[in-house]
Amino acid sequence: MEDGREASTNSLLKDECYADFLVKDFDVKTYTAQAIHHAVIAEQLAKLAQGISQLDKELHTQVVARHEDLLAQATGIESLEGVLQMMQTRISALQAAVDRIRTKIVEPYNKIVARITQLARLQGACDLLRRIIRILYLSKRLQGQLQGGSREITKAAQSLNELDWKN
Repeated sequence: MEDGREASTNSLLKDECYADFLVKDFDVKTYTAQAIHHAVIAEQLAKLAQGISQLDKELHTQVVARHEDLLAQATGIESLEGVLQMMQTRISALQAAVDRIRTKIVEPYNKIVARITQLARLQGACDLLRRIIRILYLSKRLQGQLQGGSREITKAAQSLNELDWKN
């Protein structure tokens, strides 16, 4: 029986009428145009209907012959779908955990970056304040030295030099 089915399938594949369908770059429009041009449309339609009927029978025979394998594969597909669903659930849970961890890391990191920027600005401000205090101290000292007259003139010159050097 197996040899009979193979023979009918092989005869179907070897039939010149169906050879065009087996070509890799089969074009429906070209095939139809040729059929119309040769005016054998009814004959080719009948042959195609016979081929479709034969293929349907062969498909039915193949399904009947391999129904247990097909059922096993269908069952396997169902179990794979269950595994896939479980994996998707686990991936979603893992993604949620990653998002939670990211939130726990990103928020403190952003706070640290903001605090570091704030600290750098505070250090700059402190440095400026130290310079201003030093300039105020030196300018008061210079005023006192200038009021001291000519005897304090060398100290005043030294204070002016310090003011110029610190700026």
